[in-house]
Amino acid sequence: MGRVANKVALITGGASGLGLASARRLAEEGASVIIADINQEQGVAAASGIAGARFELLDVSREAGWIALVDKVVADYGRLDVLLNSAGIVRLASIEETTEEMWRLVNAVGTDGTFFGCKHALRVMKVAGSGSIINMCSTASIQGAPQVFSYAASKSAIRGMTKSIAVLSAQNGYGVRCNSIHPGNMRTPMLEEVAEIVRENDPAAAQAMENIWVGEPVDVANMVLFLASDESSAVNGAALVVDNTTTITEGVVPK
Repeated sequence: MGRVANKVALITGGASGLGLASARRLAEEGASVIIADINQEQGVAAASGIAGARFELLDVSREAGWIALVDKVVADYGRLDVLLNSAGIVRLASIEETTEEMWRLVNAVGTDGTFFGCKHALRVMKVAGSGSIINMCSTASIQGAPQVFSYAASKSAIRGMTKSIAVLSAQNGYGVRCNSIHPGNMRTPMLEEVAEIVRENDPAAAQAMENIWVGEPVDVANMVLFLASDESSAVNGAALVVDNTTTITEGVVPK
């Protein structure tokens, strides 16, 4: 029997990157997976390649969509056991270069989307008396990340949300766990997008990026699997780092 056999997992940003890797890993271990994404074409293709998965169109920045989807999942499956908030976008800009439009876009998807997801997953999970909410954060919420200012701010907000939800659940006996995962650089389309911008604007910095450690999406997906499973029943409110010492090393971790 799989490690998350018979569990129902909803994954935002599941059409690509860490969300997709996590969807595959949870499905491999027996979960029924709902991939939610704003990119319908990519999401349908992703779900079609995963046994037991289905796609749902979702704009995470709109609460009404969250209410409808969470209620639909519970109606169709009888419960929601796992929520992975993995939807997020990044804009390469320091605070000096960050526009109001950039700020609002990054935070609408990352901060607002995670807030709405946590709120409505908690609403149904506490009725069942169990559940695991997993918020995808970043090492940008742990160490200074001046060139992704709005992204770092969003991930820091999510880290705080996670701890607040975990304590609320523990104090009130809801039985719902809420944890955050903080990946370092991972080989995803988001990282490639950033790297391409750096290559166009700062070749020397781009060359330096080629020589640092980069993890694989499955490294993060395995952490998602652990938090989704009953193996992590005492893990609540944790900020789990997947970065091969990047946040504690002086200088950089080499390739």
